[in-house]
Amino acid sequence: MSIRLSLNPVHCLQAAAVVGVLAGMTLPAHADNWRGWNVHPQGYPNSVALDSFVKEVTENTDGRIKAKIFHNGVLGDQPDAIEQTRSGALNFANFNMGPMGPIVPETDVLSLPFLFKDIDAMHKVMDGEIGQRFADALEKKNLVALSWFDSGARSVYNTKRPINEPEDMQGLKVRVMNNDLYVEMIDALGGNATPMAYGEVYQSLKTGVLDGAENNFPSYESSGHDEIAKYYSETEHLILPECLCIAKRSWDKLSDQDQEIVRQAAVDAATLQRKLWAEGSKKSREDVLAAGAKINEVDKPAFQAKMEPIYAAFVKKHPDLEPLLNDIRNAQ
Repeated sequence: MSIRLSLNPVHCLQAAAVVGVLAGMTLPAHADNWRGWNVHPQGYPNSVALDSFVKEVTENTDGRIKAKIFHNGVLGDQPDAIEQTRSGALNFANFNMGPMGPIVPETDVLSLPFLFKDIDAMHKVMDGEIGQRFADALEKKNLVALSWFDSGARSVYNTKRPINEPEDMQGLKVRVMNNDLYVEMIDALGGNATPMAYGEVYQSLKTGVLDGAENNFPSYESSGHDEIAKYYSETEHLILPECLCIAKRSWDKLSDQDQEIVRQAAVDAATLQRKLWAEGSKKSREDVLAAGAKINEVDKPAFQAKMEPIYAAFVKKHPDLEPLLNDIRNAQ
């Protein structure tokens, strides 16, 4: 039995036209859905910059990467997020370099008190060859650092009294990030260093588990710590860079074109973040002062003198990092 197909000439022409159009199109590949981590609330300089990064990456890759950022540390605290990004469970994140030391020992140099003379000096160092050395060390641990954010100058604040001299730190229970150098720094000043997750600090200050903490003005304000710990003393003991890092597993999957797009978006985000940071830090200082915080300058040389044993012990423990330390000092 034979079957005769009847082909309508008009339908054939229409089908041919569709095939021709499709042949000339480049169909989009399956999009990569990227998740990013950020500890800060929306509206914070870092958060605004990361929102911009997400938008630029998604738009400039024509949707090949669809990125989303989760603010407020909702995906875990920083140590958790570091491990998730290293494993590729998270695709990107903005990390403070303080807790990175146990994973990337070179970054402990950045946590030495009074390392940078000011914020501009930190930018100069991290945007140059030395910053690339840190990026190379991070990449060996599966974190691709594409740009460096600002986190201002960290100072001590507490519920008890103004800190003018190192002796005023005596006996204060001060929260620090999870890094031995921060513990040693507070202990050298006579305080009791207490490593603790950032999200637990507010309640601990309120209940008296902590007497104080140390951070920059925007964090002091946005966390509400200024409501409880009214005494902010401008020790400016730490000027820490932060990284915008991509999971190496995610980075290695990108084409050269998309790597360049992501890299440029990260650089643009850092430029925006630094601008917003400078503006926000100035405003936060004014706002907390107006709200009742008591801000004072300190005898900074007296604090610096207390740090000399920490530097000596650091070099003794990490002789291989002494050249890096000296290069940072000489580059400023």
